[in-house]
Amino acid sequence: MSGLSEKRLFLLDMDGTIYLDDALFDGTLDFLAHVEDIGGRALYLTNNSSKSVQRYVEKLKKMGIDARPEDFYTSVNATVRFLKGNPHRLIYALGTEAFRAQLAEAGLPVTCRLEEGIDCLCMGFDTELAFQKLEDACILLGRGVDYIATNPDWVCPTWYGYVPDCGSVAEMLFRATGRRPRFIGKPQPEMVRFAMERAGFSPAETILVGDRLYTDIAAGVNAGIDTALVLSGEATLADAEQSDVKPTYIFENIREMLNRMKNN
Repeated sequence: MSGLSEKRLFLLDMDGTIYLDDALFDGTLDFLAHVEDIGGRALYLTNNSSKSVQRYVEKLKKMGIDARPEDFYTSVNATVRFLKGNPHRLIYALGTEAFRAQLAEAGLPVTCRLEEGIDCLCMGFDTELAFQKLEDACILLGRGVDYIATNPDWVCPTWYGYVPDCGSVAEMLFRATGRRPRFIGKPQPEMVRFAMERAGFSPAETILVGDRLYTDIAAGVNAGIDTALVLSGEATLADAEQSDVKPTYIFENIREMLNRMKNN
């Protein structure tokens, strides 16, 4: 693979990589300015399916980042693309209201209630999770419907630690039903490939930057591109040393990565 100086497409995870909750990490704005200065492109690649793209745009703008909807590629985008290629009569959307709205706006037949004709359970990271949804999921999985989930992340970072993400809820449902979903987002390579296709850059020009080994870094490895692990989120240096998934680079944070890029 090529060196840092040759990279022009930067696929950036967000929470834990360029910010935490509503606090932008030191170096993020300088990093994005440098990418622009070298004629590059930053594309935000996130497994978080609880927010709409517009909410991400608004969130980044509040932090001083002038982002546009086309600067994002989420696990919901990838899930919509998968579901359109594998049509169903009616999809039970287990997720936030924003998640259901994105599926519906894409033209998919969705519901959030038990109804006749449901042949697919599609689950995202649900910050509005209620027990009724879990009960509905168990009923549907017991009936043998198709089972899709946006992402396998165990946790989502917050300012006070972590909260259960989609992967943790999927594990809970597995313990109750014996069924596991087909995960669509990272670490599957499709999100990375779709993002490169959208941006128009080659694998050699692309690097994925993230804070999780088993989703971010694994997705880059599976897609055949270079990766950079930042230690500002979930993964630790000890995790990286023990993992079978090896990033191309390891940095303490986005600031250290920027400094290496300038001196590369």
